[in-house]
This record gives sequence, C-alpha cells and structure tokens, in this order.
Amino acid sequence: MHAYRVLRSALITGLSILFLTARLPAQVKAPQPTVPLWPEGAPGALGSEPLDLPKLTPFFLTSNPAQPPRSAVIVLPGGGYRVLMTSYEGADPAKWLNHLGISAFVLEYRLGPRYHYPIELRDADRALRWVRSHAADYGIDLHRIGVWGFSAGGNLAAILATHWDGGNPSAADPNDRVSSRPDFVILSYPAIHPVGPVVIESFKTLLGEPLDPRLVEEITSDHHVNADTPPTFLVHADDDPIVPPDNSVNYHLALRHAGVSAELHIYQHGGHGFGLAPLDPILSSWTGRLADWLRLHGFANVY
Repeated sequence: MHAYRVLRSALITGLSILFLTARLPAQVKAPQPTVPLWPEGAPGALGSEPLDLPKLTPFFLTSNPAQPPRSAVIVLPGGGYRVLMTSYEGADPAKWLNHLGISAFVLEYRLGPRYHYPIELRDADRALRWVRSHAADYGIDLHRIGVWGFSAGGNLAAILATHWDGGNPSAADPNDRVSSRPDFVILSYPAIHPVGPVVIESFKTLLGEPLDPRLVEEITSDHHVNADTPPTFLVHADDDPIVPPDNSVNYHLALRHAGVSAELHIYQHGGHGFGLAPLDPILSSWTGRLADWLRLHGFANVY
C-alpha cells in the first residue's frame, strides 16, 4: 500500500508540475548544477562515489538590486534514510517555493546503512551554513532561511531545528562561522518517534543496530524543543499507515509549551508520502495553508 501511494503521488505530481512551472516567476533560474557541500571531500566520507558526496541543487530566483533579498528554503527529501525521493519531495516542492518568490536548495544527504548519525545531521547542518554564508551570492536574506523536511527528511529537519549552534567566528572555514539555526521549519509527515515497524527500521538505518537508547532519545526531537526552536508549520494525514500523526501532534504540543509559534494541519485522508498532493481536491489545500503561513511570517516574496 505504501509503495502504491508513493507511486501514485509521484505520477500525479509529475503530470501537474507542467502546470505549476508554467506559472513560475520570470526570474526563475532553476535548477542549476549541483554544488558539493565539501568540494575537497566530506568529513567522514567512506569513499568518493556520488553517494559519499552530499550536495545541494539550487532552485533560485535571480536577484534584483531594486528588490529586497529573498527568503530561501533547504528541502530535505524523505526515503527512510535509504533512498531520497528527490522528485516529488525535492524538486517539486522547490519549484512550488519559487512560485512564492522563495529560492530553494534540495539537499542530497548521505544515507544508511553506509552512513549513520550524526553524519546526516552534519550534512544538513553544513547545508544551512553554506546557504547562509553564500546568501549575498543568491540575493538571499540570511535571516530568512528555512528548512522543509518530508518523512525521514522531516526527522532530519526536526533534529537540525533542535540541535543547531551559533557558529564559530574564529573558524578557518567561512561556512563554519555562521549559525546553523533555521529561521523557520516546515515538517511534512515527519518521523520523529520510533513507533511502528517501518519507522523503527528507519531509525535502525540511521543509528545502526542495536538501537542505542541514548541516541534514540537524542533524535526524538520533541524532547529537545525549547524557546529558541524555530517557528514551525506541520502537516500530516490522520490515516498515515507508516508514520502515525502523533509524531506531528507531539512536536506541535512541545512547541506550544515552549512558547514557539507553530501551526498544525491534520487531514482525515492522505496516507503517507503525499508530497504536494496537487490533484487531490481536498488534500491539495494544504499547500494553500502553508503559503498563508509563509506570508503571515513574512517569508513569501512574490515580486
């Protein structure tokens, strides 16, 4: 059933993306060639194959000196930490963001079982710092850089949102001098708790076996939310057979208790892996709610 839903969502999105991209602003210059996060080789790399080289694919809009800098979002596709759904949970959301006047960067982070935590967090952390340190090159406001994660990518986005640091001003590498804190976070059906056979397998892929309870606690992100956690938008389906909606509910409650601005939408039907759900007459409305939230917080820029 999961495979069917993933294939169905991918096919629907593929058919509709032509309509979506036809409405993109004229300033879109996407996608661009991928950018390696560490041109000289990633820390902890086990080789030099493509799977050993975390990289970003920019989907950015050209800057105009007469306009203020734009927001940007780093998109983290899902895939259970074994594969990356870089189409309907990567390129398609990036193009959707472009439509709102937001530049985007799709991250291809390293995967298990070849790589284990904290390598994946290191890649996401580096991606945020890289975009922030190169903000001027892309016409981006370095104080309006968010992260959007789907499923396992939502797990990684939530870990980054609760494990960031302010950077090291004396670091030799300019990328390490800036903060890795996202200014805002979007979580689509995020896998935050190791509940259910599929999610448990994803945690094993990320952490290795047997599961270390200390590491499980470290990446159970709702346990680490505090007042400095970024504002967050969450969406989930109540009938998700893979990642129970409790994951989003618990994270939302943790944000509320910490006094962090948050918005949660749970749809009755949608299953797992619905992406943008562009042709579902009900579920597709969720992107409208996200667009409203981005505008409310001043992150959407349509010029």
